[in-house]
Amino acid sequence: MKNANLVSREMLLVVISVLGLMTGGCAKSEPEVAAPPKTVKDWFDISVGDQVVSMQLALSSDEMQQGLMGRRDLQQAQGMLFVYPYPTVMGFWMSNTPTALDIGFFTPDGVLREIYPLHPFDERTVRSKRDDLMFALEVLQGGFAEMGIKPGAQLDLDALRAAMVERGYEPNSYRGLAQVE
Repeated sequence: MKNANLVSREMLLVVISVLGLMTGGCAKSEPEVAAPPKTVKDWFDISVGDQVVSMQLALSSDEMQQGLMGRRDLQQAQGMLFVYPYPTVMGFWMSNTPTALDIGFFTPDGVLREIYPLHPFDERTVRSKRDDLMFALEVLQGGFAEMGIKPGAQLDLDALRAAMVERGYEPNSYRGLAQVE
């Protein structure tokens, strides 16, 4: 009888081991839950020239219309980047915007071309001189000068593409951001 009990115990241990492996394997194979896309309220560190600016991205027409309206919380080296799907003339005004800002306009290759001051609550449109602009960055007034960012500075388009993906947008659907494979 001892041999029969020994065999039974060994079989029981084998069955328990197999069940344990199966249960452990099932627990490990559960699909990972993807994080929800980031929003216009999230910040992304993107370089302009040799300076890092923490930016919120305005990508949808609603986000662009809202912009920095009503905001008083912008800090130095922070801003909002407006990303257009194709090159165009830029025109911005400060309706319901209490914070004095500067705006910089960039061509599709990410080069800063023009900088203008924007005054609180001023509803007059500030228009770009160029018609081939795709990005506009608003920072605190005097911010470009304080950070040493001048026309000719390069926006880090790779970091912008990555931030757009985190927001759930496809950079290749934007003319200036499409990468050649």
